[in-house]
Amino acid sequence: MNNSMKFDLSLIFNKDALTALGEAYGWTIFITASALIIGILLGTMLAVCKVIPKTNAVAKVLDKIASTYVAIFRGTPLTVQLFIFSYIIFTGVILFNRRVTPYMIAAVGFGLNSAAYVSEIFRAGILSVDKGQMEAGRALGLSYGKTMKSIILPQAAKNIIPPLGNEAITLVKDTSVAYIIGVTEFFTAIKSIASSTYNVVTPYIFSAAVYFVTVLIMTICLSKLEKRLRRSDVR
Repeated sequence: MNNSMKFDLSLIFNKDALTALGEAYGWTIFITASALIIGILLGTMLAVCKVIPKTNAVAKVLDKIASTYVAIFRGTPLTVQLFIFSYIIFTGVILFNRRVTPYMIAAVGFGLNSAAYVSEIFRAGILSVDKGQMEAGRALGLSYGKTMKSIILPQAAKNIIPPLGNEAITLVKDTSVAYIIGVTEFFTAIKSIASSTYNVVTPYIFSAAVYFVTVLIMTICLSKLEKRLRRSDVR
Protein backbone atom coordinates (compact mmCIF):
# COMPACT_ATOMS: atom_id res chain seq x y z
CA MET A 1 0.00 0.00 0.00
CA ASN A 2 1.18 3.51 -0.78
CA ASN A 3 2.58 5.16 2.36
CA SER A 4 0.37 8.19 1.74
CA MET A 5 -2.70 5.99 2.21
CA LYS A 6 -1.63 4.21 5.41
CA PHE A 7 -3.35 5.01 8.68
CA ASP A 8 -0.57 5.63 11.19
CA LEU A 9 -1.41 7.47 14.41
CA SER A 10 2.27 7.75 15.30
CA LEU A 11 2.36 10.62 12.81
CA ILE A 12 0.00 12.53 15.10
CA PHE A 13 0.80 11.22 18.58
CA ASN A 14 4.35 12.44 18.89
CA LYS A 15 5.69 15.42 20.82
CA ASP A 16 6.30 17.77 17.89
CA ALA A 17 3.00 17.08 16.13
CA LEU A 18 0.90 17.28 19.30
CA THR A 19 2.58 20.54 20.33
CA ALA A 20 1.90 22.11 16.94
CA LEU A 21 -1.67 20.82 16.79
CA GLY A 22 -2.41 21.88 20.37
CA GLU A 23 -1.24 25.43 19.72
CA ALA A 24 -3.12 25.61 16.42
CA TYR A 25 -6.30 24.21 18.01
CA GLY A 26 -6.00 26.84 20.72
CA TRP A 27 -5.96 29.56 18.06
CA THR A 28 -9.00 28.01 16.41
CA ILE A 29 -10.93 28.19 19.68
CA PHE A 30 -9.64 31.72 20.36
CA ILE A 31 -10.77 32.99 16.96
CA THR A 32 -14.14 31.24 17.28
CA ALA A 33 -14.84 32.53 20.80
CA SER A 34 -13.68 36.07 20.02
CA ALA A 35 -15.69 36.20 16.81
CA LEU A 36 -18.80 34.88 18.55
CA ILE A 37 -18.54 37.52 21.30
CA ILE A 38 -18.09 40.30 18.73
CA GLY A 39 -20.88 38.85 16.61
CA ILE A 40 -23.35 38.66 19.51
CA LEU A 41 -22.60 42.16 20.83
CA LEU A 42 -22.63 43.89 17.46
CA GLY A 43 -25.39 41.66 16.09
CA THR A 44 -27.66 42.56 18.99
CA MET A 45 -27.18 46.27 18.35
CA LEU A 46 -27.83 45.83 14.63
CA ALA A 47 -30.98 43.81 15.33
CA VAL A 48 -32.32 46.45 17.72
CA CYS A 49 -31.61 49.17 15.14
CA LYS A 50 -33.73 47.25 12.64
CA VAL A 51 -36.69 46.52 14.91
CA ILE A 52 -37.11 49.83 16.73
CA PRO A 53 -40.13 51.86 15.57
CA LYS A 54 -39.20 54.23 12.75
CA THR A 55 -40.81 57.22 14.43
CA ASN A 56 -38.01 59.71 13.87
CA ALA A 57 -35.11 60.48 11.56
CA VAL A 58 -32.49 58.93 13.88
CA ALA A 59 -34.30 55.58 13.97
CA LYS A 60 -34.61 55.59 10.19
CA VAL A 61 -30.91 56.36 9.73
CA LEU A 62 -29.90 53.60 12.16
CA ASP A 63 -32.14 51.16 10.27
CA LYS A 64 -30.49 52.10 6.96
CA ILE A 65 -27.01 51.74 8.43
CA ALA A 66 -27.82 48.33 9.93
CA SER A 67 -29.45 47.11 6.72
CA THR A 68 -26.47 48.26 4.63
CA TYR A 69 -24.02 46.58 7.01
CA VAL A 70 -25.90 43.28 6.85
CA ALA A 71 -26.20 43.47 3.05
CA ILE A 72 -22.47 44.08 2.59
CA PHE A 73 -21.22 41.36 4.93
CA ARG A 74 -23.75 38.77 3.77
CA GLY A 75 -23.29 39.66 0.12
CA THR A 76 -19.51 39.35 -0.12
CA PRO A 77 -17.32 36.26 0.42
CA LEU A 78 -15.65 35.87 3.80
CA THR A 79 -12.27 35.31 2.14
CA VAL A 80 -12.54 38.66 0.35
CA GLN A 81 -13.42 40.37 3.64
CA LEU A 82 -10.39 38.82 5.35
CA PHE A 83 -8.11 40.01 2.53
CA ILE A 84 -9.49 43.55 2.82
CA PHE A 85 -9.08 43.61 6.60
CA SER A 86 -5.57 42.16 6.45
CA TYR A 87 -4.03 43.93 3.47
CA ILE A 88 -5.96 47.22 3.36
CA ILE A 89 -7.66 48.25 6.60
CA PHE A 90 -5.24 46.87 9.21
CA THR A 91 -1.98 47.12 7.25
CA GLY A 92 0.63 48.68 9.51
CA VAL A 93 -1.86 49.42 12.28
CA ILE A 94 -0.36 49.62 15.78
CA LEU A 95 -2.44 48.97 18.91
CA PHE A 96 -1.00 49.22 22.43
CA ASN A 97 2.49 49.57 20.94
CA ARG A 98 2.11 46.29 19.07
CA ARG A 99 1.43 45.60 15.43
CA VAL A 100 -1.96 44.01 14.79
CA THR A 101 -1.38 40.29 14.22
CA PRO A 102 -3.12 38.06 11.67
CA TYR A 103 -4.80 36.26 14.59
CA MET A 104 -6.35 39.50 15.84
CA ILE A 105 -7.42 40.38 12.30
CA ALA A 106 -9.01 36.94 11.90
CA ALA A 107 -10.93 37.29 15.17
CA VAL A 108 -12.22 40.74 14.20
CA GLY A 109 -12.94 39.73 10.61
CA PHE A 110 -14.89 36.63 11.56
CA GLY A 111 -16.68 38.61 14.28
CA LEU A 112 -17.81 41.39 11.95
CA ASN A 113 -18.94 38.83 9.41
CA SER A 114 -20.79 36.81 12.05
CA ALA A 115 -22.54 39.94 13.35
CA ALA A 116 -24.44 40.26 10.07
CA TYR A 117 -25.88 36.76 10.46
CA VAL A 118 -26.39 37.02 14.22
CA SER A 119 -28.34 40.26 13.74
CA GLU A 120 -30.85 38.45 11.56
CA ILE A 121 -31.09 35.64 14.11
CA PHE A 122 -31.78 38.15 16.88
CA ARG A 123 -34.18 40.15 14.73
CA ALA A 124 -36.22 37.03 13.99
CA GLY A 125 -36.18 36.07 17.66
CA ILE A 126 -37.35 39.52 18.75
CA LEU A 127 -40.14 39.57 16.17
CA SER A 128 -41.26 36.11 17.34
CA VAL A 129 -42.29 37.59 20.71
CA ASP A 130 -45.91 38.68 20.79
CA LYS A 131 -46.32 42.43 20.26
CA GLY A 132 -48.54 42.53 23.32
CA GLN A 133 -45.46 41.98 25.49
CA MET A 134 -43.99 45.30 24.36
CA GLU A 135 -47.32 47.05 24.83
CA ALA A 136 -47.65 45.60 28.34
CA GLY A 137 -44.18 46.78 29.27
CA ARG A 138 -44.82 50.28 28.01
CA ALA A 139 -48.18 50.34 29.81
CA LEU A 140 -46.35 49.61 33.06
CA GLY A 141 -44.28 52.72 32.52
CA LEU A 142 -41.11 51.07 31.26
CA SER A 143 -39.11 52.76 28.52
CA TYR A 144 -38.65 51.06 25.17
CA GLY A 145 -35.08 50.11 26.08
CA LYS A 146 -35.98 48.66 29.48
CA THR A 147 -38.92 46.75 28.00
CA MET A 148 -36.66 45.31 25.32
CA LYS A 149 -33.97 44.37 27.86
CA SER A 150 -36.18 43.01 30.64
CA ILE A 151 -39.15 41.50 28.78
CA ILE A 152 -38.55 40.97 25.06
CA LEU A 153 -34.95 39.74 24.87
CA PRO A 154 -35.29 37.10 27.66
CA GLN A 155 -38.27 35.58 25.83
CA ALA A 156 -36.59 35.87 22.44
CA ALA A 157 -33.53 34.03 23.79
CA LYS A 158 -35.46 30.76 23.77
CA ASN A 159 -35.90 31.01 20.00
CA ILE A 160 -32.45 32.49 19.41
CA ILE A 161 -30.32 29.76 21.02
CA PRO A 162 -30.73 26.99 18.34
CA PRO A 163 -29.80 29.13 15.29
CA LEU A 164 -27.13 30.93 17.32
CA GLY A 165 -25.66 27.54 18.14
CA ASN A 166 -25.58 26.73 14.44
CA GLU A 167 -23.71 29.99 13.84
CA ALA A 168 -21.15 29.07 16.51
CA ILE A 169 -20.63 25.64 14.95
CA THR A 170 -20.24 27.20 11.51
CA LEU A 171 -17.61 29.57 12.92
CA VAL A 172 -15.53 26.67 14.22
CA LYS A 173 -15.40 25.11 10.77
CA ASP A 174 -15.01 28.38 8.87
CA THR A 175 -11.82 29.23 10.76
CA SER A 176 -10.08 26.87 8.35
CA VAL A 177 -10.02 29.66 5.74
CA ALA A 178 -8.01 31.96 8.05
CA TYR A 179 -4.80 30.50 6.59
CA ILE A 180 -5.13 32.91 3.65
CA ILE A 181 -3.98 35.80 5.89
CA GLY A 182 -1.20 33.84 7.59
CA VAL A 183 -3.05 32.29 10.52
CA THR A 184 -1.87 28.85 11.59
CA GLU A 185 -5.14 27.42 12.87
CA PHE A 186 -5.93 23.74 13.39
CA PHE A 187 -6.58 22.69 9.81
CA THR A 188 -3.49 24.54 8.57
CA ALA A 189 -1.40 22.56 11.07
CA ILE A 190 -3.05 19.37 9.85
CA LYS A 191 -2.15 20.19 6.24
CA SER A 192 1.42 20.90 7.31
CA ILE A 193 1.71 17.46 8.90
CA ALA A 194 0.19 15.83 5.82
CA SER A 195 2.67 17.54 3.50
CA SER A 196 5.72 16.86 5.71
CA THR A 197 4.90 13.16 6.26
CA TYR A 198 3.53 12.50 2.76
CA ASN A 199 0.53 10.90 4.43
CA VAL A 200 -2.93 12.31 3.74
CA VAL A 201 -5.13 9.71 5.41
CA THR A 202 -4.08 9.92 9.05
CA PRO A 203 -3.97 13.73 9.48
CA TYR A 204 -7.27 14.34 7.70
CA ILE A 205 -9.15 11.56 9.49
CA PHE A 206 -7.77 12.85 12.79
CA SER A 207 -8.85 16.41 11.94
CA ALA A 208 -12.35 15.19 11.09
CA ALA A 209 -12.53 13.43 14.46
CA VAL A 210 -11.37 16.54 16.33
CA TYR A 211 -13.87 18.80 14.56
CA PHE A 212 -16.63 16.25 15.17
CA VAL A 213 -15.88 15.98 18.91
CA THR A 214 -15.66 19.78 19.20
CA VAL A 215 -19.02 20.25 17.51
CA LEU A 216 -20.54 17.43 19.57
CA ILE A 217 -19.47 19.07 22.82
CA MET A 218 -20.85 22.42 21.65
CA THR A 219 -24.13 20.77 20.65
CA ILE A 220 -24.53 19.10 24.05
CA CYS A 221 -23.80 22.36 25.90
CA LEU A 222 -26.25 24.31 23.72
CA SER A 223 -28.92 21.65 24.20
CA LYS A 224 -28.58 21.89 27.99
CA LEU A 225 -28.75 25.69 27.81
CA GLU A 226 -31.87 25.56 25.65
CA LYS A 227 -33.58 23.12 28.04
CA ARG A 228 -32.72 25.37 30.98
CA LEU A 229 -34.20 28.42 29.25
CA ARG A 230 -37.38 26.52 28.41
CA ARG A 231 -38.08 25.30 31.95
CA SER A 232 -40.42 28.26 32.41
CA ASP A 233 -42.58 26.92 29.57
CA VAL A 234 -43.41 23.81 31.55
CA ARG A 235 -46.71 24.18 33.38
